[in-house]
Amino acid sequence: MIRSQLVDYIKRQEDICYRNDTIAPELYAEYGVKRGLRDENGNGVLTGLTNISRVTSSKIVNGEKIPCDGELWYRGYRIDRLIQSMQPTELGFEKVAYLLLMGEMPSDEEYLEFRKMLSLCRTLPTNFTRDVIMKAPSADIMNSMTRSILTLSSYDKFAMDTSIANSLRQCIQLISEFPLLAVYGYNAYNHYIKNDSMFIHRPNPKLSTAENLLLLMRPDKKYTAVEAKVLDTALILHMEHGGGNNSTFTTRVVTSSGSDTYSTIAAAMSSLKGPKHGGANMKVMEMMEDISEHVKDRKDKEEIGAYLEKIVDKEAFDKKGLIYGMGHAIYSLSDPREVIFKQFVEKLAEEKGREDDLALYNAIEELAPEVIARKRKIYKGVSPNVDFYSGFVYDMLGIPKELYTPMFAIARVVGWSAHRIEELICADKIIRPAYKSVMEERDS
Repeated sequence: MIRSQLVDYIKRQEDICYRNDTIAPELYAEYGVKRGLRDENGNGVLTGLTNISRVTSSKIVNGEKIPCDGELWYRGYRIDRLIQSMQPTELGFEKVAYLLLMGEMPSDEEYLEFRKMLSLCRTLPTNFTRDVIMKAPSADIMNSMTRSILTLSSYDKFAMDTSIANSLRQCIQLISEFPLLAVYGYNAYNHYIKNDSMFIHRPNPKLSTAENLLLLMRPDKKYTAVEAKVLDTALILHMEHGGGNNSTFTTRVVTSSGSDTYSTIAAAMSSLKGPKHGGANMKVMEMMEDISEHVKDRKDKEEIGAYLEKIVDKEAFDKKGLIYGMGHAIYSLSDPREVIFKQFVEKLAEEKGREDDLALYNAIEELAPEVIARKRKIYKGVSPNVDFYSGFVYDMLGIPKELYTPMFAIARVVGWSAHRIEELICADKIIRPAYKSVMEERDS
């Protein structure tokens, strides 16, 4: 009854909000506002410096800015070369996590010690799973995880200590705990809301992060070497992407206020869950399902192209005119993560017998940039981004859709942690951009 009355009231107030909160678009240009902290060419407004990573999409040639194939660098190492340097069966999440956190590659001894620390921390406080996760199941696993992160601060005697050593300790613990928060959160939802079976596996201290994720999610705890390698690669590629992405910038902003690690990471989680950020891979999967339903011959490129035109013209799918997984705020010619990932996607598709599905993805990857270029005025090229294939990979691994964005978080918490530590060490001012007031003064 109370909710019904509140809904009726809000409906009456909504028009008032629109009337008083709408700002004329031309005012943004008049005052030189960089909406979204990006200029008219899509370049980010410079708000800080970082030594953690670099994203490159263009180069200066004879004084002119020229688009180039995208590059992603972690602590001075190009990501494609980092992954190529690993053995075919080597799982590198822990090694790359050390690199991002500490700023240098670990020695063999440092690597083993770091893995040991992650394994020791891969546990939750006594009865936490039962009392916190199981008693408040939610279909929104990102919200479930965020609640758990904030609750974990209650179990930390030094929760408010923002010293570098203590913050690093908290970050390492959260990196270790994230897989448990995600999978156990899903299991609670699966059992209490979807009325399915319940199983809770404990992690194996001898296994890597990727292997433990597969073990935790599967009733029989079994997985193949290819599955572990592909998931490990996905985690590495999603680990970090410069200081300007929305959730990492959120990490920087909250850290600059002097807030604690748990609040900071919870804020980053809230940013990541948005469909314009970490939730993009879900939209790709929904779009692909829609295309499969409406394209009769999935090998007919003309039919596929025609349907993509309908999507761009806002006549099909969600009618927003977007081909999800295509284009990126920074990259133009190529997203290096997608280029690397595709090689592993092909191996997994072969193992799973999903070559026909992969062929549809390949066709869309070929046709979508042409359709978008023809239909839209764009200032730079359009290429597939890493989200284009990540949902497909998670589907082949049997990972539930509810865990797609949490999988992103399990990886990106490493990058957030690195940026939190760097912000604590280097910055001494709260991040506080300006907003120009355009309100009209009124007589009282």
